[in-house]
Amino acid sequence: MAAAFPASGVRLLHPRPWLRNLRRAARPLSVLAAALPIQNAEELTATAAPPPQPSTSTNTDKKTATPFYPKRGQTLELVCESLAYKGKGLCKVAGTGFIVMCDRALPGEKFVGRVTRKKNDYAEVKKLKTITPHRDIVEAPCEFASHCGGCKMQDLLYEAQVRAKEHQVRELIVHVGKFSVRDSEYDGIMKPIVPCDIQFHYRNKMEFSFGTKEWVPAELMQQECDEETKTYALGLHAPGFFDKVLNINKCLLQSDSANKVLAVIQDFWRDPELGLSPYDVHSHHGFLKHLMLRSGRNVETGQPELMVNFVTSSYKPELLKPLVEKIEAFPDVVSIMNNVNTSVGNTSVGEVEYTLFGKPTITESLRGLNFQISANSFFQTNTHQAEILYKLIEESSFLKGDGSEIVLDLFCGTGTIGLTLAKRAKHVYGFEIVDQAISDARRNADINGISNATFVQGDLNKIGENFGEYFPKPDLVITDPNRPGMHMKLIKFLLKLKAERIIYVSCNPATCARDLDYLCHGVAEQKIEGCYKLKSIQPVDMFPHTPHIECVCLLELSIS
Repeated sequence: MAAAFPASGVRLLHPRPWLRNLRRAARPLSVLAAALPIQNAEELTATAAPPPQPSTSTNTDKKTATPFYPKRGQTLELVCESLAYKGKGLCKVAGTGFIVMCDRALPGEKFVGRVTRKKNDYAEVKKLKTITPHRDIVEAPCEFASHCGGCKMQDLLYEAQVRAKEHQVRELIVHVGKFSVRDSEYDGIMKPIVPCDIQFHYRNKMEFSFGTKEWVPAELMQQECDEETKTYALGLHAPGFFDKVLNINKCLLQSDSANKVLAVIQDFWRDPELGLSPYDVHSHHGFLKHLMLRSGRNVETGQPELMVNFVTSSYKPELLKPLVEKIEAFPDVVSIMNNVNTSVGNTSVGEVEYTLFGKPTITESLRGLNFQISANSFFQTNTHQAEILYKLIEESSFLKGDGSEIVLDLFCGTGTIGLTLAKRAKHVYGFEIVDQAISDARRNADINGISNATFVQGDLNKIGENFGEYFPKPDLVITDPNRPGMHMKLIKFLLKLKAERIIYVSCNPATCARDLDYLCHGVAEQKIEGCYKLKSIQPVDMFPHTPHIECVCLLELSIS
């Protein structure tokens, strides 16, 4: 594995009472709500065996259900029963038991949908109209909530959101992870979900895209002037489209400071005299690609810090100068960056990075440590809830605190988890594929005076037989993979390594349940034996109004 080194100068970049009451009223989620969508999700790795297809039919269903073969374009009247993976509504065709999934359908809602996609065991529909609204309905405060892909659940009461998320994790752990709720050994491992006290303005990073044409949803076309649909756009992509941009003037997930800056840019950048053009993803012409806004705070004064990052197709600072002069007048703006990305792809990470105003980083404090955050650094996007998440990880680690234990931090990112544990460990070894993240991790260690942490760049999906030679045998392994979960090579390595404890931090409960099954029960088809016991699962709601769920899972080496 090659080590990464920081560059200088121009940077080259490659439980609560109300919740307890709601739980008593929670309705059971269908098995297929957990298992079926996951089998077909793109997040599953190519090497992962698909989860089993448990039967969802009751005895009554078997007697009354009739075969059903939906046709594409067919309209159906449906009732959403529950929320499934990715926040999609799970419905059954009356009298058949056939499963139908619908985006933006919520529990109790009766609606008409059109079949857009069919599979062997289920179909997907697009909601055409609502007949009877869902239970726990609230008015979404954001004007874009019905059309933007960010906050699918904004019109669902928050207490109902977390109830659904907790139950979804439980179903996945049972039906994909194969942990029986009837087994006393696993009684109590599932902890109540930790809700988020702040449901809006919690994101410290938002990324917007420039577009050559403003996208207007079909149902709003008659309310809009035709000319307006031809104007340039700055906002968020329409769900499922890389070339359609919904113009956004204000996002309720980001800070007030960030929204003020966004408003100024929206009012100014279309001025023809500026000569600014959005990048066309079809012709590959144009200048402005993305606008990224990152929020932090000065660790000495506690005052907000805001970074504005323009991602452009080329380096033309003279074109950005009028915008920079407008934005730098905001007292919270301490950094204006320009990432240049000459590729035709849609990524916001630049090949070269320039500082147009102020400093190249902003700062943030987490678990008593200070972190410098660059434009492309990974940092938990909900700082408030990350403080709670990392506290849960630290408590689950059961480190003695006498400096005698080795910690292996896999998928370490910028080192935030490992560094928060370093003060209680002998040494922390972190591994991450992204060069820039490793550079940031090393810098964060230096900033906080931490010398017992080593960070190495390498691809954990391609580890060799000699991977364990890079570090002494760990007492604790932290693994925080991205959405596809862990590669089978890494799972085999961990089963061979046999560390006393593993903390699995997951942003995808589907692949998490699969990996927990492998680590605890093994993989019979590959003659792999599991050697861990699942001790606890703690769901955490990091992102209110979205279907995303974080989980902290503790596994202990089985004595047998």
